[in-house]
Amino acid sequence: MSDARFEDGAGRPLRLRAEDVDDLKVISTLLQDAVLEAGDIAWMPRRRRFAVLLNRFRWEERGGPAERTRAVLEIGAVLRVQSQGVDPRERDLVLSLLSLVFDPGEDGTGRMRLILAGDGEIALDVECVDVALSDVTRPYLAPSGKRPGHDVD
Repeated sequence: MSDARFEDGAGRPLRLRAEDVDDLKVISTLLQDAVLEAGDIAWMPRRRRFAVLLNRFRWEERGGPAERTRAVLEIGAVLRVQSQGVDPRERDLVLSLLSLVFDPGEDGTGRMRLILAGDGEIALDVECVDVALSDVTRPYLAPSGKRPGHDVD
């Protein structure tokens, strides 16, 4: 048996889980520059689940056309949700996700932070790292036709 190669996943929908910080870094990288509407965020306190439907850029497809796909980000074992710079009443508000970060606490607990462009943030107090990312549509050409770029100061 050989190790998986980058090319093995070409064209297939992603289905990833993160159960530790190293796994989470992979998912965070794949979510960089994802866009979503505030109305596509769901907090289910009884189930202790937080979910977001978003349009993620397909960073794993190098060299081809600039593509996006709809994906669901699910975070489990959530105890509390707070947000800054996000008004849940503005359901059409478009947000851009920069990264997903975990700040560890004691005994595996911690704070999962969705860092948004423009100083916005959604913070989740969690019992552990329990994250899933699943593509739910076929890829489509990015409306801009370009890969996202960032100016570095």
